[in-house]
Amino acid sequence: MLPTIILIAGAVYCLIPVAWVFVAATKSRAQLFSTFTFAPGTGLIDNLRGLFTYNGGQFGQWALNSLLYAGVGALLSTFVSTMIGYALAKYRFRGQNVIFYGILAGVLIPGITLAIPQYLLLSAVGLAGSVWSVLLPSIISPFGIYLSRVYAGSAIPQETIEAARIDAAGEWRIFQSVAIPMLLPGMVTVFLLQFVGIWNNFLLPYVMLSDQSQYPLTVGLFTLLSKGSSSPALYSLAITGAAVSIIPLVALVLFLQRFWRLDLISGGIKG
Repeated sequence: MLPTIILIAGAVYCLIPVAWVFVAATKSRAQLFSTFTFAPGTGLIDNLRGLFTYNGGQFGQWALNSLLYAGVGALLSTFVSTMIGYALAKYRFRGQNVIFYGILAGVLIPGITLAIPQYLLLSAVGLAGSVWSVLLPSIISPFGIYLSRVYAGSAIPQETIEAARIDAAGEWRIFQSVAIPMLLPGMVTVFLLQFVGIWNNFLLPYVMLSDQSQYPLTVGLFTLLSKGSSSPALYSLAITGAAVSIIPLVALVLFLQRFWRLDLISGGIKG
């Protein structure tokens, strides 16, 4: 009973700020600054219209940028993490443990400490300030590699790989036709974690980018908030933008959860 109460309390603690953002997005500027209640306001349509017409539709450009960074970055990171995790789990080679422990050390390093070194490296090769300066650092995910390695070690029987080798299948064919279908639930998990991480990332694009047309939502909304001191109306737009930016993440989780369900069903059938 006590663990359930603690979990419910934790869920409420996490969801109350999200609920307030959605409620605040419905309030007009007068309602937002005059009252602090969870009662919906009457300014949602005006806030949405103002948000999507701000500065010639700049919010839409920021949203497309976030989709590009998070979508492409998560796809590339998932593929790279899956290949490395599979290799570490199913092959034996010299230096394997050193590489794996190095990856574990990478998991322990906060990403915030790498932003400045990454900027210096990418600036040295002339990529700072470009889309690649945000995409390239997101491709390698130590936690994604670690998760893929653990999942590959338990989800793919070594006997299945040996049977494919006996049938004269090459290593790439085995990975493509045998390993990937078995690793799909793990790949979905890595993709979701990477997508959410890149979508919510603020410091890396803030350090790398100087052109507002390349900003993702996190940096774009920050610029709205920073201008709010001189133009309070932008506070309502920033709050509405924060509410809108949550919707794609919720939709992605609801869409991808079917892959976990299919894995549970297939596991039950196999049992």
